[in-house]
Amino acid sequence: MKAQLLQMTTPDGPFTILAQDGVVLSSGWTDNPGELTGQIHPSLRPGTLEPVTGLGDISSAVEAFYAGDPVPAMSVPVRQVSGPFRVHAWDVLRLVQPGQPVTYARYAELAGNPRAVRAAASACAFNAAALFVPCHRVIRTDGTLGGFRWGLPVKRSLLAREAG
Repeated sequence: MKAQLLQMTTPDGPFTILAQDGVVLSSGWTDNPGELTGQIHPSLRPGTLEPVTGLGDISSAVEAFYAGDPVPAMSVPVRQVSGPFRVHAWDVLRLVQPGQPVTYARYAELAGNPRAVRAAASACAFNAAALFVPCHRVIRTDGTLGGFRWGLPVKRSLLAREAG
């Protein structure tokens, strides 16, 4: 299986996207595609990567995000495989509004299981499609940032950008 590889320059550093047929498989703030392929479920993992200079609506959504409009990124198709709770939790993340981060506890509630705070946090940790599935919008109950695969400075920047 072949996927397209796009590397973009953003104010938060290099942003790399792996996509197939207009669907994001993995993305994140790195210039090393190897940091993204391991996040893709083995059944979806591409054997080869084809560098491209654009990905249509996908790259336009990233540009729109950094121009101040985070909405288009939520309509970019994403393909991730996992168990039922995690897949549902990823869908729920796309409903969290920009500028209105939720706590891990609230995120578990939104995902339908208020007692599954650790499972909700795990969904964030295993999210391969950063930005398009906005795990950066989940914070700790005490208001601190918690974790983020791409570093707390990037998470802080994304939240500040969305807050206006």
